[in-house]
Amino acid sequence: MAPTSAIPPFYYLTFGVYEPIVTVVGFFGAMSDPKKTHDSQAPWPMDKPPSDPLPQATLVTIVQLAHVCGLLGILNLFILYAARKYLSTQPANQEKIVGALLTPLVFADVFHLAITFWALGDNRWNFRKWSSLLWSTWILGLTLLIPRIAWHLGIGRYVDRRDGRTRKSL
Repeated sequence: MAPTSAIPPFYYLTFGVYEPIVTVVGFFGAMSDPKKTHDSQAPWPMDKPPSDPLPQATLVTIVQLAHVCGLLGILNLFILYAARKYLSTQPANQEKIVGALLTPLVFADVFHLAITFWALGDNRWNFRKWSSLLWSTWILGLTLLIPRIAWHLGIGRYVDRRDGRTRKSL
């Protein structure tokens, strides 16, 4: 039997629950200790970050990035909830709305991981020097990228080009 939703439970839990939780927790973590968040982004020379307080421009950048991160998660929650609730009988339209959300996010995931890897410079291959935050960036990034790719491949969900014909011919 063909799937009848473009956002079945697995994808909804991943992008509508898990991702918002991860991004909001990241937001609160960065807001509660911006210096630690800053200092954990990459390995430091001599394994010791500076003890000085963050420059104001750096602090503003950290909290703004935290805000954007949390906002993306909340947007996922609201858009996916609305798509499931109000388009549940229109899977082709649901697929278009969910695709409009997940397409830029799959590109963002790839670019985020690639840019992070590039920015690490010589430390990119020195995994033992990676902080827990840097490891979290990669692991959490992959736990979102892989399901996004699966969604785009049509795995376990309604795909109008594939499932719409079967439904329309009945």
